[in-house]
Amino acid sequence: MELGEPSEEKKPQVFDISSLDTYELLALFVSILSAQAWQHLGLRVKPGTDKIQGDLERANTAIDCISFMVEKLKPRLTEEESKRLSSVTADLKMNFARVKLKKCVFSISGLSATKVNDVP
Repeated sequence: MELGEPSEEKKPQVFDISSLDTYELLALFVSILSAQAWQHLGLRVKPGTDKIQGDLERANTAIDCISFMVEKLKPRLTEEESKRLSSVTADLKMNFARVKLKKCVFSISGLSATKVNDVP
């Protein structure tokens, strides 16, 4: 193929996750659940919808599962990987607390959504 010629359409590769061992699967699940948790916190757009939808119960469940899996993975991780995953978990927990506090302030005080978003 020469420069400027259109490239052939790349086909998606199929990956058999059953070939992964238990610890690789846990790392994959942590990644997937992290993305879900951010979406359920209402801090990321849900792919394919351009909508932000929060569901704190689902976010909390995802964060609890992530924490559990990270603890199971820690003995097999490098120090750098362990710090990174601990940081991801801490960020999710802090943001969960912040979002939950905003919702509580909103429901108790009757503030408008605009004012609630100004709460640090």
